[in-house]
Amino acid sequence: MRSSEIRRRSLRRGRATLVAAAILCSFAARAQDLGVIGPVYPIAEPSLLEVILSKLREAEAGGVFARLQRDTQAKVKRGIEQPAPVAGITKTTKVRSYYYDPSIVVPYAIADADGKVIVVPGTKVNPLDRVSLSKALLFIDARDAAQVGRARGILDERDGKVKVILTGGSYLELMRRWKRPVFFDQEGTLIDKLGIRHVPALVSQEGKRLRIDEIL
Repeated sequence: MRSSEIRRRSLRRGRATLVAAAILCSFAARAQDLGVIGPVYPIAEPSLLEVILSKLREAEAGGVFARLQRDTQAKVKRGIEQPAPVAGITKTTKVRSYYYDPSIVVPYAIADADGKVIVVPGTKVNPLDRVSLSKALLFIDARDAAQVGRARGILDERDGKVKVILTGGSYLELMRRWKRPVFFDQEGTLIDKLGIRHVPALVSQEGKRLRIDEIL
């Protein structure tokens, strides 16, 4: 190979190296100094707990908590003094009598403290064999003045030997007025069991059954 050809190739490689070096220097310069494009703010994220506490403090300062407390107390007081009436109960429009047998069939063996079986499965048990209804049960809706008056008359006739049980109205108000215990059938537990759908209804014991009289 001629010496002139070798020199030309060396010059071309030298030029290429210089161009590459110049490009790299340009990239490096741009990477080092981009300049300020706009306002710079520190990255900050508020604490969720602080946000919640701040909202609670605002609510307290604005009287929200005090109002909620008053509303809750009033609602609880209303619920105690006048529970929600039992649904589906209407006023008696005609006299009707029927019986309820409280007997149950024991589905499993009952043993005493020593493990001795005292009641075998399938045994029919009637609570009235061992205990009796000491007082008649009178179910009324105290929102009806006529029913309240009827109940007062039955109490006097039976010398107070009646338990008055409400399906609606304020039992506390009636207790204050009569100066005697008055009960409320919460969620209609008793009337559902006895099949009562109309009040006033008087429940009394007759032999081993309970007699229900829907009265006017």
